[in-house]
Amino acid sequence: MTPTVLLADDEPLVRTGLRALLEQQGLTVVGEAADGAEVLPAVRRTAPDVVLMDVRMPGTDGIEATRQLLAALADPPKVLVVTTFDNDDYVHEALLAGASGFILKRARKEEIAHAVRTVAAGESLLFPEAIRRLVSGRPPGGKYTRAAKTLTRREAEVLRLIATGLSNQDIAAALVISLETVKTHVGNIFGKLGAANRSQAVVIAYESGIVAPGHLAGQ
Repeated sequence: MTPTVLLADDEPLVRTGLRALLEQQGLTVVGEAADGAEVLPAVRRTAPDVVLMDVRMPGTDGIEATRQLLAALADPPKVLVVTTFDNDDYVHEALLAGASGFILKRARKEEIAHAVRTVAAGESLLFPEAIRRLVSGRPPGGKYTRAAKTLTRREAEVLRLIATGLSNQDIAAALVISLETVKTHVGNIFGKLGAANRSQAVVIAYESGIVAPGHLAGQ
């Protein structure tokens, strides 16, 4: 099934370009929002699978718009943040707010379409190396440490594999357990960490020190 997309960007020309790009790649754009404050009403009207969200917008930015979606809706769409810089603090905050991933504005059209499909599917981590770079240099600890300590040894192991970019199927094969068991572990991880998705769980894992930034680099 082809994912449907809502575009949220304050620049009309950017929205026009993204619409054309996504439609060329076989994706369906069901609506647009020119400000973060317009996102929730637009999502209620159009029920997209993915919101392609500019992280920096005047008025209500993409971080707050993401928080509003997750707080207001029982089954919110996935949020894919669009940014200019991959080390942007706004992106870090957007992922902690519940965005499923991020993509650079300069990315090729095929990469953007792939990112939309990946976050829509929800069972793979988008660009794990980019997330590692985003959190590198940030000291572990803080408010997530206590929640992270509630994970079982197996749950922590699954979380580390998620951080490498493995899908549920890949994790099942790596640990020689059933796919349903993996899904149960993933659900438990999300619940204990208060995470809405894989990206948020992995960022929390780095923040708490469960996964070290060198982990993905094999250090």
